[in-house]
Order: sequence, then structure tokens, then C-alpha cells
Amino acid sequence: MQARLPHPVPYQGSKRTLAPRIGVHAPRDIDVWFEPFAGSAAMTLWALEAQVARRYVIADVLAPIAGLWRLIIDAPVATAERYGEIWRGQKPSDRDYFNAVRARYNAHGDPVDLLYLICRCVKNAVRFNAAGQFTQSVDRRRLGMRPERMMAAIAAASQLMRGRTEVRSGDWLATTADAGRRDFVYLDPPYLGTTVGRDRRYVRQLQQADLIEGIEALLARGVRFMLSYDGMTGAKSYGAPLPEALGLTRLLLEAGTSAQATLSGRAERTLESLYLSPGLRPPCAPCSALRELGGPSS
Repeated sequence: MQARLPHPVPYQGSKRTLAPRIGVHAPRDIDVWFEPFAGSAAMTLWALEAQVARRYVIADVLAPIAGLWRLIIDAPVATAERYGEIWRGQKPSDRDYFNAVRARYNAHGDPVDLLYLICRCVKNAVRFNAAGQFTQSVDRRRLGMRPERMMAAIAAASQLMRGRTEVRSGDWLATTADAGRRDFVYLDPPYLGTTVGRDRRYVRQLQQADLIEGIEALLARGVRFMLSYDGMTGAKSYGAPLPEALGLTRLLLEAGTSAQATLSGRAERTLESLYLSPGLRPPCAPCSALRELGGPSS
């Protein structure tokens, strides 16, 4: 059984808890593992621990996140100490402190300021405006990850990643442009529900038509990939399934009970879609169970 993986960047929606169930569908003959929507890089940390590839590439369109991962990998002690300094500067009743750090980050883009904001903001749910500024508010119920815990998480992540992981910054198509047939790409873009409508929360949105065009480019190059994308909670769906014409196998993974539904007095399961590129097949035992949840036969 895999040891508990480090989790220094606690994004809401991180695949940390789902990583073993997603990872079981990945091949084991990978030259380079790519994660171009890295965020918390949960799947890459899993892949490093499982040793499924020779090299790893993580990337993000948000340059300070890419910068943060470079700091975590190359300067873990200094990064953890800087986080500790910021964390210890706060007082439980001082909301203005968070706002001051947020203003400083929006002015200068410091990666460790961003780490503090992610840890301390409401539900670890990052939000950016159209100008790329961090807009989420402080969570008054907690103070964020304690420095000693952050130090341990950063040190463990650095140990896993150093010497084996390259960090890139930019659009996902550009950062995976050199992926080939012996490589593998794990895609975890923003859900359609956070890309259109009022709930736009990421620094750059990804329209479904653009995602489909990029998937078609990967298919044309013979690149193997998995995609976490749409899903549902109770009767609410987060975007329509991708077109069957792409030839992908769609599985539904149970992601637990919806916290938002629980707060509203409802007990509802959250299901997340996992799409497998042609040639990837689920193991037999989980396969039948996932199909019962609505996944297509293959």
C-alpha cells in the first residue's frame, strides 16, 4: 500500500485522495509523464512514488504556481521558512493581514505569498478575476496549514521530485508539445462548470471546444492520456460528457460525499469522469463496477 503522499499545495479539487484509483489505469511503460494542469501536482506525486515513468514534467498556465513548484523542488528549506514567516505574521482576528498578503501577491506575484493565500482562503478554493488577480476571501474558521506540517510536506515533495521533475509554465498545448508515443499525459483542466457562467474561478478559462481540439491533436500524434473533466453531484451535472466520436473510454469514479450538499442538509455522492485514450483499458474488477455507475462499455 502506498504511503501517504506529501500535499504542500492544498487546492480544492486536488486529486490526492483519488490518485490511486486514477493511477491504476495509467500504463507502466512511460518515458515522460506530463501533467500540464499541475496545480497541486497530486497525480505527479503519486506517479513519482509509484515509479511509473523515467522523467516527469509538470506545468501550469499560472506562472507563480510553476514558480512555487520550482522553489519546492530546488529550495525546500528556504521556501518552508518563508511560508512560516508569513503564517506567523497573522492573528486569528486580523482579517486585514490576509488582505494585505493578497494585495502584495497581486502586485508582485510572489509564489510563497500565493501558497499562504491558497492555504488560508475559503475552502482552499482559489479564485481569480479577469485581470489575473487573486480575489478569494480569508477563511475565518482556520489559520491554514501550520508551518511544521508545511515544512514536512515540502521536504517530502522535494525529495520525490528533485532530479526527476521538470517544471514548465505556459498553455497546456505548448507545455506538452514534445510528448510522443512513449510518453503519457494526465489532464485535469477546469471543469466546464467553472469555465462558463458566473462561477469562473481560474486565472485562465478553457472552453470545451478548445479542449476537444487539443485532445484531437494528442490523438493524431498517438499520445496516450487520461482526462479528469466533467462530473455530477446528485442530479446536478458539471458539463456534458465529451463527444463519443473521440473514441475515449469514460469511467465514473466516486469521489465521496459532497461537502456543499452536506452543508445544505443533503447526502449526495459526487462522481467524477475519467476518460482514457484509445488503447488504455480499465482493470477487469473495477471496470464492471464503474460501468454500473454509468460508464460506457468498451
